[in-house]
Amino acid sequence: MGSKHNPPGNRSRSPLSLIAVIGLCCFFYLLGAWQKSGFGKGDSIAMEITKQAQCTDIVTDLDFEPHHNKVEIPQTAKPKPVVFKPCDVKYKDYTPCQEQDRAMKFPRENMIYRERHCPPENEKLHCLIPAPKGYMTPFPWPKCRDYVHYANVPFKSLTVEKAGQNWVQFQGNVFKFPGGGTMFPQGADAYIDELASVIPIKDGTVRTALDTGCGVASWGAYMLKRNVLAMSFAPRDNHEAQVQFALERGVPAVIGVLGSIRLPYPSRAFDMAQCSRCLIPWTSNEGMYLTEVDRVLRPGGYWVLSGPPINWKTYYQTWKRSKQELNAEQKRIEEIAESLCWEKKYEKGDIAIWRKKPNDESCDRTSVNFCEGKDTDDVWYKEMETCVTPFPKVSSEDEVAGGKLKKFPERLFAVPPRISKGQVEGVNAESFEEDNKLWKKRLSTYKRVNRLIGTTRFRNVMDMNAGLGGFAAAVESPKSWVMNVIPTIAKNTLGVIYERGLIGIYHDWCEGFSTYPRTYDLIHANGVFSLYKNSCKIEDILLEMDRILRPEGTVIFRDEVDVLNDVRKIADGMRWDTKLMDHEDGPLVPEKILVAVKQYWVAGGNSTSSSSEE
Repeated sequence: MGSKHNPPGNRSRSPLSLIAVIGLCCFFYLLGAWQKSGFGKGDSIAMEITKQAQCTDIVTDLDFEPHHNKVEIPQTAKPKPVVFKPCDVKYKDYTPCQEQDRAMKFPRENMIYRERHCPPENEKLHCLIPAPKGYMTPFPWPKCRDYVHYANVPFKSLTVEKAGQNWVQFQGNVFKFPGGGTMFPQGADAYIDELASVIPIKDGTVRTALDTGCGVASWGAYMLKRNVLAMSFAPRDNHEAQVQFALERGVPAVIGVLGSIRLPYPSRAFDMAQCSRCLIPWTSNEGMYLTEVDRVLRPGGYWVLSGPPINWKTYYQTWKRSKQELNAEQKRIEEIAESLCWEKKYEKGDIAIWRKKPNDESCDRTSVNFCEGKDTDDVWYKEMETCVTPFPKVSSEDEVAGGKLKKFPERLFAVPPRISKGQVEGVNAESFEEDNKLWKKRLSTYKRVNRLIGTTRFRNVMDMNAGLGGFAAAVESPKSWVMNVIPTIAKNTLGVIYERGLIGIYHDWCEGFSTYPRTYDLIHANGVFSLYKNSCKIEDILLEMDRILRPEGTVIFRDEVDVLNDVRKIADGMRWDTKLMDHEDGPLVPEKILVAVKQYWVAGGNSTSSSSEE
């Protein structure tokens, strides 16, 4: 039987193997001693690397450069970022697509010269538009509705031309806006109260409105008190800075005109529209301008006309026109309105109101020329036509063509009819709800980055690629409003945005936006540069963003990291302070967030800080 301490079959270890092990140990001992003495380099290199990478060191210069799918450029060979110089002070109010000198080269017929005429590539400015000397941050809402710093919009012509109409007054170093207008010199509130006696403005039925020829947008300013968002427009003409005053007052507005090109809004966008002495020739061109208002007016919506030719019996001498001419003009307007399936609801004093019927089941329109087989939302640079946009089909006389909308604010998060009817490719009720949740989450992230979001400091907000309007819906508050822009090369979802009770516009970001410089406090750019990477230069879009952004305003970019690094290289030469951050779901997500703040600087001055008193 074998013992567990000395199992059978074990052999004693060979003396030769013991000698070999002892020899190897001696060899490695001597090798280590040789390296330590300085003749070997391995240990000194290791020590140097260790010293350079101490865990207690603080890394202050983070490298956000992409290192995937790119060849690293040696430091000495990297190009320096371009530093953009200020433009000449004469460009302080530059509007690239509505400049006077260029406009005068175009025909005056149908106001063509007042439409968009953008500069060719070789005439684009590649400099930073300066703020005027003395520029100050606008007053916070609602004080900005009534007061504007003279230094920000130094034009006094309206105080003279409209002195008797209570538009604007100059007091010391500010303009005061009493709330009057040509057709409501006693104030917009009284005028709106009269409209509200016919139109359901108070209960949320009316939420979106269009003001054609808005002046300084006092009507839109006071409609905000009734929770109505008015899209106001006026041309850049001899009434200097109408739209600039409107935006400085914190009221939505764009430079625009009813001319030869369709309005940049979808069909069935507005719950009401109004012309308060806008002087648009409604009967010209076979009623083409009224048919365009009809296209953007929602079934069941209202159109208000105050001013010529309404109440012509009282004003024909003041207007220096004959009774016969004015009488014929009003009759023609009523004929056109009837052909559009509008029903006259009110005429008293200076005001007349029509209502567009909810559908065309009760309309006798056998002789009307309809716009058959055309996309009525395809409007960018498309010429107006005299044809009438047909109502969407209905199955009963009680149905609202295009779908009935809930009252605001319930309407904001209700599934829009265009989605419930399957008219937006790739979007259904479920994905709409998910989009709302996503933007509420993203807005929370933005607010952690910048606590001013959601306050009156960021009154005028723009979303450059608005999608379904989820960002604007999440930020919705009386303290601010959002201009939702749908790029002309993106999926057309602007109709959905209006059905939610929000406002917006079509635009091509390869061109200048229809606004004055320094008109937005916060710009949101979600995927804009990925969208346009094959269409136009990053530099051109960024310079346009700088033009419309106010000093000390903020931009939030959201895009792929490679794209944002390219954006950041240019932005760093534009007097912007930038910060790149991870996606809210963590660093492994390739989409990142870039936050930029425009520095305060003025023509001929240095960077300082400027703000308004409360």
